[in-house]
Amino acid sequence: MPLTEPELDLKVADRTPVAEGVVLLRLVRPDGGPLPSWTPGAHVDLLLAPGLVRQYSLCGDPGDDRAFEVAVLREPIGRGGSAHVHDRLAEGDTVRVRGPRNHFGLAESPRYLFVAGGIGITPLLPMIAEAARRRTDWRLVYGGRTRASMAFADRLVRDHPDRVELCPQDETGLLDLDGLLGVPLSGALVYCCGPEPLLRAAEERCASWPKGALRVERFTPAATDGGEASAFEVELALTGTTLTVPEDRSILEVVEEAGVPVLSSCREGTCGTCETVVLDGVPDHRDSLLTEEERAAGDVMFICVSRARSPRLVLEL
Repeated sequence: MPLTEPELDLKVADRTPVAEGVVLLRLVRPDGGPLPSWTPGAHVDLLLAPGLVRQYSLCGDPGDDRAFEVAVLREPIGRGGSAHVHDRLAEGDTVRVRGPRNHFGLAESPRYLFVAGGIGITPLLPMIAEAARRRTDWRLVYGGRTRASMAFADRLVRDHPDRVELCPQDETGLLDLDGLLGVPLSGALVYCCGPEPLLRAAEERCASWPKGALRVERFTPAATDGGEASAFEVELALTGTTLTVPEDRSILEVVEEAGVPVLSSCREGTCGTCETVVLDGVPDHRDSLLTEEERAAGDVMFICVSRARSPRLVLEL
């Protein structure tokens, strides 16, 4: 994968609290120039410090090429990214940004059901705006711990009072997913983002829906049994190199050790940065991104976590 993904040093032009524990950053080029285009569902990497790279959904207006907007929730038991943003990234500071990229795009559909949990509202905001612009039928059900913790809730209700249902847990309890997803909604696509228990519950409820009707985005790995790991070979088609991947190492680690540059970020199969074309062989997909159809196609894989079902893979590297 060529190292062509854009990286820019952007200035924090504005830093605004939008809910309890949530801050909205507006990032612009210091020279005021345009930013790369993006579509609803896209995210960017913030390179906050050496070894500290985090992914955040773009939640602003795709038509505004002068600013990226991301909303960051302070995670009390996080891994340091949100604390860095909240405690150390001030208005006027510069932060390196990589991307955008999109593995959660808004597909064409006659109707949408958006389901958000907490900060999972962020990638859905541009989707809702696009659905409204298209005059497509849509509905949002948005849950959170408390009303005060639910970012953008007041704006959503003000702008779309007949289509938005707010469900603060301390007022209404957990989202009624059985009532919401228990019966397939004809012609609808479901877009869901939020904490892992919500995503797993949505997947369980949508098992009877048409294949591909549910689209989810994760920023932590899905809890899956990766199965046994065995050694295999990878041929790098662009360099003519063949490498052995042992059972205790990833393709990404072995390729990097061989001096082949590959973009990577999360190293846990959630961000999509290391997406690599598969020219031959059968991948063993262990990421949290690809749909069942994309896994069956077997033409791309994420080499930070995925392995091989065949003795040999040929990759476009």
